[in-house]
Amino acid sequence: MLKLFRFLKPYRLSIAAVFILVFLQSLSSVYLPSLMADIVDQGIVKGDTAYIISAGGIMLLVAIGGTVCAVGASLYSSKVAVGFGQLIRGKLFTHVEKFSLHEFDKVGTASLITRTTNDTNQIQQVLIIILRLMVAAPLMCIGGIIMAFIEDVQLSWILVASIPVLILVIAVIMGKAIPLFRLVQVKLDKLNLVLDEGLTGVRVIRSFDRTNYEVERFDAANLDLTNLSIKVNQIVAGLMPFMMLILNVATIAILWFGSIRINEGAMQIGALMAFLQYAMQILFSLLMVSMMFIMLPRASASADRINEVLAIEPEINDTAQVQEANDQRGYVEFEDVTFSYPGAERPALSHISFTARPGEVTAIIGGTGAGKSTLISLIPRFYDIDSGKVKVDDVDVREIAQTHLREKMGFVPQKAVLFSGTVAENIRYGKEDASELEMRHAADTAQATEFITNMADGFDSEIAQGGTNLSGGQKQRLSIARALVRKPEIYIFDDSFSALDFKTDAKLRAALKKEIQTSTVFIVAQRVSTIMDADQILVLDEGQLVGIGKHRELMDSCKVYREIVFSQLAAEEIA
Repeated sequence: MLKLFRFLKPYRLSIAAVFILVFLQSLSSVYLPSLMADIVDQGIVKGDTAYIISAGGIMLLVAIGGTVCAVGASLYSSKVAVGFGQLIRGKLFTHVEKFSLHEFDKVGTASLITRTTNDTNQIQQVLIIILRLMVAAPLMCIGGIIMAFIEDVQLSWILVASIPVLILVIAVIMGKAIPLFRLVQVKLDKLNLVLDEGLTGVRVIRSFDRTNYEVERFDAANLDLTNLSIKVNQIVAGLMPFMMLILNVATIAILWFGSIRINEGAMQIGALMAFLQYAMQILFSLLMVSMMFIMLPRASASADRINEVLAIEPEINDTAQVQEANDQRGYVEFEDVTFSYPGAERPALSHISFTARPGEVTAIIGGTGAGKSTLISLIPRFYDIDSGKVKVDDVDVREIAQTHLREKMGFVPQKAVLFSGTVAENIRYGKEDASELEMRHAADTAQATEFITNMADGFDSEIAQGGTNLSGGQKQRLSIARALVRKPEIYIFDDSFSALDFKTDAKLRAALKKEIQTSTVFIVAQRVSTIMDADQILVLDEGQLVGIGKHRELMDSCKVYREIVFSQLAAEEIA
């Protein structure tokens, strides 16, 4: 947890103010019992009204000052904790945005969400307690002990006997609770994962009539978290009764032996009252420390989980001396490229070499798992290759700043991804400053204008989270419009026409030809009809480039391509 405190630097002055205010508040708390003792012994017992009024006035001022300091400390500590939480969430999000796709898969989306929200909140809450108690508890404990010894040395041995017992109880209970607090966060991750899958996959769940199964999965994960939370809270709940028992026993002992000393004339009534308050302060300061220990284990577990994410060094980083791509526009070249996914038995792509030029359409086709989507993911550098070179404009992509590299591209993913907001905002996601004319032209080219105008508010219509209020074909067309409005040098269409009917597909490809004449275009497709007129077709089979050329050339020279064509033509004729 201490590692995260480096992010508190912007709040150094506020933290210093909290410590000063808490210090002054603690001093007032320690000083008040002494004033009360003087009022009783010097004023009430002797009947000195003037002394009672003057000492009472001082006591009132000290109490008011302590209250003002307490309010100020609460205000500043809350501001520091909330700002710290905001900073941690920002650091996590910014850091995670640099992750490669492999690192996202490694940590898991559900876990990343939990760490950014729940874990950060745990640290935020405990920080408030630390700021308030780190100074107050030790100061009140030490100050109370000193003042108690000043009031009466003999009675102080009761405190000397009570404090070690309290510390032992706290140590035993926290020793059992800390490992369980760590496990609670793991169980929370599991619950979030089940919940995320249950909500995002609701259509599949209902179509296979697996609602009851998913309810059982959720109930099991929920019950697991509940049982563990109950267990750890039962352990922690035992702390308070033990603390109060020791506190009450100490109080009885102080009153018993204190009354004896008063009868003997060795102690005054006011001193006993002050001693009793100091004893309460000492034991309550230890109680506050124990409350901090209740929060610390869970916050410590949360801090470890956040540090785990922040400690992950992104696999893909800009080199120390990044290069700008030269004056060429859209040239893409693969030179003997081999790529493997971490832990895979064999490479996903092996010794791939080809060149794609502006004004040309490069189509990629092959069976399931052939490596089509993997190949195009290497162009924007979503992954780093094992060997060879991927060049854009004659510069290795590893030597180009990632931002500059991706500015050259318009990417349409295999699974259309839309964001909550309006239709216009989703199209302008490709180019933030796109004019109304540019946006509408992109929608026209993507064959999206017709269904957009039929929506309630046209381009201002709201899109639900994940685009659930649109069909698959509509989502694909908006994704294509988002890429088109950018007017990039390189277009990448990853099976982006699969949800379109043949008529819309044909109209879209005809409209695209006019828009992409000067750009380099990559099309991953399952339909042969989509890529037959491509300038070059790459045929992949189990990660190998088994054919490259135009449609007619491949029909003569590539067995894999012929099999794909014949299977599809036969299917179309039957239909």
